[in-house]
Amino acid sequence: MQDKIEVFGKGSLIQHGKTNDRVYLMKMEKNDFPGVIEYIQELAKKKSYSKLFCKVPSWAVPAFVAEGFIAEAFIPLFYRKQIDVFFLSKFLTSGRLVHQEHKKLSELVHLLSSIQGIKKPVQLKDNYCLKLLTPERAEDISELYKRVFVSYPFPVHDAKYIRNTMKKHIQYYGIEKDERLVAMASAETDSKGKNAEMTDFATIEEYRRNNLSLILLEEMERNMRSQGIHTLYTIARLNSQAMNKTFLRFKYKYGGILVNNTNISGNIESMVVYYKHI
Repeated sequence: MQDKIEVFGKGSLIQHGKTNDRVYLMKMEKNDFPGVIEYIQELAKKKSYSKLFCKVPSWAVPAFVAEGFIAEAFIPLFYRKQIDVFFLSKFLTSGRLVHQEHKKLSELVHLLSSIQGIKKPVQLKDNYCLKLLTPERAEDISELYKRVFVSYPFPVHDAKYIRNTMKKHIQYYGIEKDERLVAMASAETDSKGKNAEMTDFATIEEYRRNNLSLILLEEMERNMRSQGIHTLYTIARLNSQAMNKTFLRFKYKYGGILVNNTNISGNIESMVVYYKHI
């Protein structure tokens, strides 16, 4: 059973469910503040979730902190290159707060200090084709995600979800080899806030080590810049050294770690926030 996404009040977006065992305040409308804080806490209590996770503009942070939320990550100049955003969390069980991935943390510290930026564009090999995908490819997209991820925080295994999000705010980019879709990523855009999440990276195993994620990210950055987007960010798996390297090679900055935050590939994992202004 996938977590559900619902609208609160004047347009705030909330995802919640047992898959991620959390409430995620994805977007908060100003007119829903501060009532949304009480709503999500009551929802978490009613459903016995173990974490509240919120993306909050800086002007609202004091009210959340007063309710026991803590800052896990931060992106400056996130909305319209004017307002900072904080990723705030409230842990409702002691187990959810315990960090188990100590070796991965050590590896991340090394990556942050050692990875250098790309000096020249990565070239796509012969027989590969990069394109912006259309709704007609929704089934292919969902099948690729089913093959790569046992579980995922959003219902990308569902072709209907793919088609619906294409109509609204998510752009899907794919790389084909001999007309077969072998790698994917998406840009979740906020045209009002002038920011976009670079997310949903997936490559079929036998096509990895071909720098396809780098090629996808470069293309998405180019398109976001042309669309007037100012801030790019991602929430990457701490356990995926390859994805951390990808964003660091494109000079994304470290924004923080979200402890035990996201159910992906069958387990709840910690995530790393990176950002870049363009």
